[in-house]
Amino acid sequence: MSNKDSSLKEKFRIALKSTAKVISDDFSFNRINNDKNKSKDLKSIEVENINSPSDFIRLRAETDSAALKKRFSDDTVYKKNLPANNSSRSLYNIAEKIRYEALGGQMLKGIEKNFLKNYSQIINKKRRDQLKTKEDVSVTEAFELYMLKNFHKVELNLLSSKMLKFWEKDFEKSIEKHKEFLLDNLEDQNIYGSRFSQIFEEMDIFQNEEDQANEENQDQGQDNPSNDDQDKNNEDSKDENKDQETQASIDADFDVDEFNLEEQLSDIETNEKSSEQIVKKGIDNLNLDYKIFTTQFDEIVKAENLENADEATKLRISLDQQLIGFQDIITKLANKLQRQLLAKQNRAWEFDLEEGLLDSSKLPRIIMDPYNSLSFKKEKDLDFKDTVVTLLIDNSGSMRGRPITIAAICADILSRTLERCSVKVEILGFTTKNWKGGQSRELWAKNSKPKTPGRLNDLRHIIYKGADTHWRQAKNNLGLMLKEGLLKENIDGEAISWAYNRIKKRKEERKILMVISDGAPVDDSTLSVNSGDFLEKHLKKIVKFIENKSDIEVLAIGIGHDVSRYYDKAIKITDVNELGDVMISELSSLFDTKKKYH
Repeated sequence: MSNKDSSLKEKFRIALKSTAKVISDDFSFNRINNDKNKSKDLKSIEVENINSPSDFIRLRAETDSAALKKRFSDDTVYKKNLPANNSSRSLYNIAEKIRYEALGGQMLKGIEKNFLKNYSQIINKKRRDQLKTKEDVSVTEAFELYMLKNFHKVELNLLSSKMLKFWEKDFEKSIEKHKEFLLDNLEDQNIYGSRFSQIFEEMDIFQNEEDQANEENQDQGQDNPSNDDQDKNNEDSKDENKDQETQASIDADFDVDEFNLEEQLSDIETNEKSSEQIVKKGIDNLNLDYKIFTTQFDEIVKAENLENADEATKLRISLDQQLIGFQDIITKLANKLQRQLLAKQNRAWEFDLEEGLLDSSKLPRIIMDPYNSLSFKKEKDLDFKDTVVTLLIDNSGSMRGRPITIAAICADILSRTLERCSVKVEILGFTTKNWKGGQSRELWAKNSKPKTPGRLNDLRHIIYKGADTHWRQAKNNLGLMLKEGLLKENIDGEAISWAYNRIKKRKEERKILMVISDGAPVDDSTLSVNSGDFLEKHLKKIVKFIENKSDIEVLAIGIGHDVSRYYDKAIKITDVNELGDVMISELSSLFDTKKKYH
């Protein structure tokens, strides 16, 4: 081996080690697992062939995965939700591994690229002479392909698609209805793991299958089922030769000179520096001491599914009738906000440029004097045009009557106003499905009422209007806030975590979360069996994290209550009639200034 190769290998080891420490947010972190689940010191990472792009990619992905496991996966939570059925535990391992890898991909594009390249290599290595029935493909291997396709957005090739097809209907039957919920809760290991555990326990494919006593995969997800299966398939020399040919084919896809190892090492160092600017702890870590007895009865529901179309229309008419006598003042304020934003838009042109759009206002001078040059203009980028606003509205029983009506009216008018100015608006609500704990409390009672069970009610999170849905398509949904019997308890911390996870995924540069509430989180069922400040503590942690560790701007409006003990930027109104004025004036001031990101 040349001195140059030795030097490059050492640089690579140092770069991997350094990046892993930053990604894991643990500067004492020094061990990873390989594809056979054996622990290895970062100092002893072996680079078999420094000129092999496939080895290079594999090691980067393995190291990133181990670091993300350290950062985002808590062993106590993992074991707490481990399925009772041994046969489903390997699937649970894969689901958890994909969860923290997906979080890493959201955190840094370089990490996502490493995983996509590595999984593409693994998929391209698969070789099967005969694929005729389900028996030819293990459920574990098929499930990993399902998760890669649906949660990691990895593109499958023809062979892997065929392998998945044998099992895909089974997975879709059990998982598809939960998929949106799971993707929304990637950051909450407890909720995500609990839901997957429930899914696996109920899957038909495990109902009549005997438990496998020798299940080895109980460490969370660092084993790689695809590689394990491949190890089994490579037992004879014929398969080994095939594997070598496949590897050669993968490496041939890269030109080693073009691959440029020095440049790739520089890329790792860039990723490391970027990682240092990432928030130190994910929002999921805040939920480790926030217990939830069960999530199986929770729901995220589109408002149109709460009632039939006729009833939704009647409720919208009722809302419109209550706009009379109140709409004028809100509309005037909304128009003021619109004029403010459109005025910025009208002024936001750069003139007398050498290229851009032809400035037709300057054409007369060309006609008068042909020696004058053509003049061009270009529109400036505007902060408010690349903005999304989420209105999160407390749908608790104490909001019943005028407060919820005015909240719905203000959300309606603001949505229309901001849409005209190219600002997208999402309108969400939060409550519980039942009083007194619902099905969650019934299950708790059946399980001998364990002490301090944590949150003990069935959540209902409502999407009244998605950010990409036009106001006209969602206008009837807003009337559903007036639906009789909808407003129950309010568990604010989880609702804000949910709204945060939704807005965080948006592509807009600027993100504003406005919370409208009438006080502290209250759920009698939960607070009767936990400490009195159980829900408040969680709310404070979640809000503090978003305010200090993210670029999302949070504004809260408390109706009749001071909510400044939860939010840094909080406005209290004593009369609900002030709501429209305050919402619009506060948004107006936000658009005049821009938050300095952390």
